[in-house]
Amino acid sequence: MRQNLLFFFLLVFACPAWSAEKPAALKDVVAALEKSYASLHDVQADFRQKTVITSVKREQLGNGEVLLKRPSPSSSMFRFNYTKPPQQIISDGKQVWFYLPENKQVMVSPVVAMFKGGNSIALSYLTGLGNVTRDFNISFAREQRDAAGNYHLDLTPKTPSPILSKLRLTISAEAVERFVKNGSVTNIFPIVASIIYDAGGNETRIDYSRTRVNKGIDNSRFSFKIPKGVEIIKP
Repeated sequence: MRQNLLFFFLLVFACPAWSAEKPAALKDVVAALEKSYASLHDVQADFRQKTVITSVKREQLGNGEVLLKRPSPSSSMFRFNYTKPPQQIISDGKQVWFYLPENKQVMVSPVVAMFKGGNSIALSYLTGLGNVTRDFNISFAREQRDAAGNYHLDLTPKTPSPILSKLRLTISAEAVERFVKNGSVTNIFPIVASIIYDAGGNETRIDYSRTRVNKGIDNSRFSFKIPKGVEIIKP
């Protein structure tokens, strides 16, 4: 359960894309990512998720809604409301609740306990996308751009982790074009999609739609009251 939960903390969110007339340099794509994240206060989006488990050649599909809020540059609150499979993952920045209504169970843990040791790279994705060059070696993917002109980046952790061996990000061409023209990006979170690869060869793809940025999400959306009769599991 914990390993599945950690995948969801590598939060990435979509935005509309423009096709740039001329391909941007790698440094400009990375700078657009970092500048966009620096201006992010909150985001809400629908998502689709597909996990491929290579050892058993099986796919797991999911969808729902995600909310993220950054009260400060060093903290984040989040909420995943899964329609399929039915579950909720919620954090107020200090505590995490992983609620499985069909099982009548909720796993409760401090945020810091979920990211000990090599898993700390996941926590940096809630607070540190404004400085990806600190934690990753970054290059363009073999296919540098998609049909809409968005950029594909491959990020390899400088510190190895079983949770994340490589991360592929699709960066909005609109965000890159704005950065190249103006030197800054506002009201856009530039990740169109992501693929998370773990040490076992499994991969999880997340695509987002209907993204709303900096709309002022209330803090109450990131609290959870445990229903009566639900078993509480602690690590």
